Amino acid sequence: MTNSSGIEQSAGRVEATGERIVRASADTRASASRQADIDLDLVDARHGSENRTWQWLAIAVVAGVLIWLLAPVLTPFVIAMFFGYLGDPLVDWLETRRMSRTFAVFVVFFVMTSLLALVVFLLVPLLGQQIGHFVDQMPAYAAWFKDTALPWISLHAHFDLSPYFDPNHMAQMLREHWAQAGGIAAILLGGLSKSGLFVITLMVNVVLVPVLSFYFLRDWDVMVAKVRDLLPRPIEPTIARLAVRSDEMLGGFLRGQLLVMVCLAIIYTFGLRLIGIDLAMLIGLIAGLVSFVPYLGVMTGLLISIIAALVQFGDGAHVLMVLAMFAGVQMLEAFLLTPILVGDRIGMHPVGVIFAIMAGGELFGFLGVLLALPVSAIAMVLLRYAHERYTGSRMYAGAEPDIERSRLIVASDHAHPAPVAEIDPPIDPASPA
Repeated sequence: MTNSSGIEQSAGRVEATGERIVRASADTRASASRQADIDLDLVDARHGSENRTWQWLAIAVVAGVLIWLLAPVLTPFVIAMFFGYLGDPLVDWLETRRMSRTFAVFVVFFVMTSLLALVVFLLVPLLGQQIGHFVDQMPAYAAWFKDTALPWISLHAHFDLSPYFDPNHMAQMLREHWAQAGGIAAILLGGLSKSGLFVITLMVNVVLVPVLSFYFLRDWDVMVAKVRDLLPRPIEPTIARLAVRSDEMLGGFLRGQLLVMVCLAIIYTFGLRLIGIDLAMLIGLIAGLVSFVPYLGVMTGLLISIIAALVQFGDGAHVLMVLAMFAGVQMLEAFLLTPILVGDRIGMHPVGVIFAIMAGGELFGFLGVLLALPVSAIAMVLLRYAHERYTGSRMYAGAEPDIERSRLIVASDHAHPAPVAEIDPPIDPASPA
C-alpha cells in the first residue's frame, strides 16, 4: 500500500512538473511574440517618422514655389494679414470691455486707418522737405568736410583722405540727381506714367488692402481655430506650443520693439528741434529706425547730429546739448521705454532680422520683405526646439537620454495656453508590452 502511494505521488509530481514546463514554454512563446510585435512597432514607427519628414519637406517646397509664382497676387493679402495680426490683440482687449467684436473691429480699423493716412499725407511730405533741405545744404557740408574734417583726420590719424574723397563732387552729384528726380513725390510716383497696368494694380491694392484688413481683424480668431483644427492630432500639441512661442517672439518685436523705435524717433526729432537742428526730423527718423540694433541707433544719430550741429552752428555749446540730449534719451529707453513696451519677452536677434529682410527681398521681392519677420521668428523657434530635443536625446547624452531635462523643458511650457505633450522616455525593446 505504501509503495502504491509513493508511486502515485511520484506520478503527480512528474505531471505537475510537466504542466509547469508547458506553461513556461507557453510564456516563452508569448514573450517572444510580444517582443516581435514591439520590434515591428518600432520599425513601423521609424518608417512612419521618415515618411512624415519627407511629406513635410515636400509641402514646404511646394509652398515656396507657389509663393514665388504668386508673389504679386499675395502681396495685398500679406499686408492685410499683417494689419490683422497687429490689431487683433487690441480687438480682443476691447471685447473684454463688453464691446461686440464687430464694433471693436470698427474702432481699431478706424484708428489704424487714421494713423496710416497721417503718415502718408503728413509725414511723407515733411520728410521730402527735410531731404530737399539737406540737398540744398550739401555745399556747406562739403565745405566743412574739406576745410575742417579732412585736415583734422590728417593731423591726428596721419592719413590724408583728400586724394580719395572729394566732398564737392559728391554734393554736386546729389543735387543734380535730386533736381532731376523732382523731389520725393516724383520718385514715388515717377513710374505711374510708364505702365498703365502698374497704375491699375496699385489702385486695386489701395482699395483691396483696407477691405481685407477689416475681414482679417473680424475673423482672426476664427481662422486661427480653423487652422488648428486641421492639424494632425498626434502633432497638434507640439505645433500649437511652437506657434505660441513664435507669436511671443514676433509679437515681442512688432508690438514691442517697433513701438520703442517709433517713440525714439519722435523723442529724437523733438529734442533736436529744441536744440535748433534744421534736419531734426530726418536725423530722428534714421536714429529711431535703426535703434532695433543695440547702440547702433544712438551712435548713428549722435554722429550725424554732431556733424549737423558743427556745420550749422560751428560751436561746442550745441555739440554739448546734442550729447546731453542723446544721453538722456538713452537712459529713458533703458529704464522706461524698453521695460514697459518690451519687458522680458524674448525678441528677435538684430542680426537675424537684418539677414531675414535682405534674404526675403532677394528671393521674393517686396513680398519676401513682408514675410521675412514671421518666417525668421518661426525658424528661430524651430531651431531652439531642435536644440532642446537634441540636448535631451541619446545622441547627445550617450547611452541614456536626459529624460529629466526633457521633462523639465516641456513642463516649462505649461505657462502657455497651448496644450503640452510630455516627452516620454524611449521604449525599451526588452520590456514587456
